[in-house]
This record gives sequence, C-alpha cells and structure tokens, in this order.
Amino acid sequence: MKGRFYGDDAPGEERFRRQRRAPQGRRRIAALTAEGEDTPEDDVIARLKALGHVTEVLAELKSGKEATAYVARGPRGTLLLKLYRDLQARSFQRDEVYRAGVYIPDARAAKAMAGRSRKGLEMLHQGWVCAEYAHLWHLWEAGLSVPEPLVGPSPFDYSATAPAVLMRLIGEEDQPAPRLSEASLTPEEARSAWDQAVSGMAHMLRLGYAHGDYSTYNLLWWENTVTIIDFPQLTTRTNPNFRDLLARDAQSLATSFRRHGVQESGEATLREVQRRALGPGPAPRVLLP
Repeated sequence: MKGRFYGDDAPGEERFRRQRRAPQGRRRIAALTAEGEDTPEDDVIARLKALGHVTEVLAELKSGKEATAYVARGPRGTLLLKLYRDLQARSFQRDEVYRAGVYIPDARAAKAMAGRSRKGLEMLHQGWVCAEYAHLWHLWEAGLSVPEPLVGPSPFDYSATAPAVLMRLIGEEDQPAPRLSEASLTPEEARSAWDQAVSGMAHMLRLGYAHGDYSTYNLLWWENTVTIIDFPQLTTRTNPNFRDLLARDAQSLATSFRRHGVQESGEATLREVQRRALGPGPAPRVLLP
C-alpha cells in the first residue's frame, strides 16, 4: 500500500489550511470545547470532526513536554486525544539522539530537517506524529499492552490528523487510568506491575525497539494491568545510540519503581530484559477487515 510522505497534502487540507502564524503551544480547553458563542472552535478539532474521528472534547487529562492529552468522544466511544505542540513551542525539541540512523531518501528533505528550517520543522513535526501512530500500530498488532490506535493503519489516514494522535482511552471516561508514578500499589501489586513492565520492555526489544523514555511516568495502571504509552521517540537497532538508550531505559525503570518498594539495579534490570527477550512474545492481534 502506498504510504504518505512529508509534504503530501492530507485529505481536507485545502479547506483547513492555516495561514502562517506563531508556533502553537498548549491549547486552552475552552478553545477545544468551543464553549460560548464568542469562542471560535480550534481548527484542529474542526478538522477531526469533519474527518469523523471526534465528536466532542471533554476535559484536559495531562500536559507533558511535547503534547497535551485530552479525554474526548468519537464514533467509536471514549478516546484519548493527544495534541502535539508545534516543535518550536516544545520544551523538548532536540530529537537527534532518537532519529540517528534513520535513512531519509529525499536529500532536500533531509537537509531541511537537519538545518531546522521552517519547512524542515514542519516535516519533523509531521514525522513525530506519524511515528507515534506507526509504532502504536506495530506494537498493538504484535500483541503488546499498548493503547489501541483509532486511526489507520494506513499512513494516508493517520497523517491527516496531525498534530493529533487518537487512541483508545485506558480506564473510564470519568476515571482515566493513572500513571504508575501516581498509583498507590500494595506490595503484591507493585511486584506484578514490575514483572509486567520488565516483560513489556523485553517484548519491545524482541521487536528490535528501545522505548527511549521508559519509566513509571510512561506506564499506566488499570485493573492490575500495565499499559505502555508514549512512543514517538521509539528507536531501532539502526540507531548508533540504541544500546545506550536501552540501558538508560532499564535504569529509569529501576529508579522510578523504587517508590513502590521494588529495589532493583539498572544493570540487573537490563540483564533480565535481555534474557526475557530471547523467549516467546505475546500472541499477535488480528485486524478485522
């Protein structure tokens, strides 16, 4: 199936194309919900509604370095809407360590991105969003415990939602799943969560991935199950920094679990992840036609 490339016009882009403007940072919830007659609707939300993905935005859930997550509704039920800030407006902007080793066949595009020109930043921004979708689809189809992506799997479809990523909400509409960093666990639950988190990292390694930011801050806890989130910086073995990122993930996981009473070293965690990666993975999911 033919994929999408940087610079391609997405469906409906002519209708919703914005004029050049200041970098978009965190969006106000009032603009997303269009509360009041004097509040214009956010153009991204208008586009998502026109594409049939979203019917309404309910509340802000969490704001991070690159994006803000919102609880929303759509034709397929309650969902999580992740809206990326423009690259220039993020507190985390330098992604070279994660993109190292990625081959870009278009020399002009590669030069624009390396030089971080206006067009290059637009390409990086689009690529960051599409990367999260692509990784989500690969991991979800492989049977890993990740949120179900709600647009795709064709890049033609999900590239049209940028700067938004839409996925199934973990938890309930009025009670989204907490991050493990914020959850209160019994000793038994903490050990179960640790085991699941180590296995999740091993499953990604088996597929040739390092998460790049793996800790209790990017793991959800719901109904005694760990769900892995936040994938735009996922990197592969082609990255010369792969081993360092993998070791850093193991250390971050071990360090962040200490508040739950789990005392493991980064080195021991990495060895266990590598050992488990040699074993069988979860059963793949089958996409229905």
